[in-house]
Amino acid sequence: GIVGVLGYGGGIIGRYCDRPDMFPNIAHFHTVRLNQPASKYYNTEVLRKICEIWDARGSGLTNMHGSTGDIVLLGTTTEQLEPLFYEFTHELSMDLGGSGSNLRTPESCLGMSRCEWSCFNTQDLIYDLTQEYQDALHRPMFPYKFKFKASGCPMDCVAAIARSDCSIIGTWRDEIRIDQEA
Repeated sequence: GIVGVLGYGGGIIGRYCDRPDMFPNIAHFHTVRLNQPASKYYNTEVLRKICEIWDARGSGLTNMHGSTGDIVLLGTTTEQLEPLFYEFTHELSMDLGGSGSNLRTPESCLGMSRCEWSCFNTQDLIYDLTQEYQDALHRPMFPYKFKFKASGCPMDCVAAIARSDCSIIGTWRDEIRIDQEA
């Protein structure tokens, strides 16, 4: 890409103003994608730290969450990209998400952690997929973007069928059980 961080081909979407002479404050307005945790579970400490870093190094504008699931941070300059990357990876243990012609950040529903209908552990699957294909998130190797999404049941809360290239949907694999008393 035109702009990014050392060693990564994805995670940063370069945005430049056509008229930096007229609008110098937005001459650069790059977008940063952060890999969201499985099922988007955060605590307030992490959210506050993300906002503190972003307020100091970017515009403060966020999109929680983009259509890819990532935390989308809108508007920073080229000079801030490496420091941002360092702070997110070293202080918060958060990685950049996917962008460009590569794997996008895998995404799942809440799964068994909060849903009684989930037929498999979506969080474990997404964690495993992220670890297995980590290089594909950051080093573009496909002719087009590729998305994994997992829904724990046929309700398909994350719209995996409609919004991914590889949708994984949990289904019941036993005889239907009915509590007649209930």
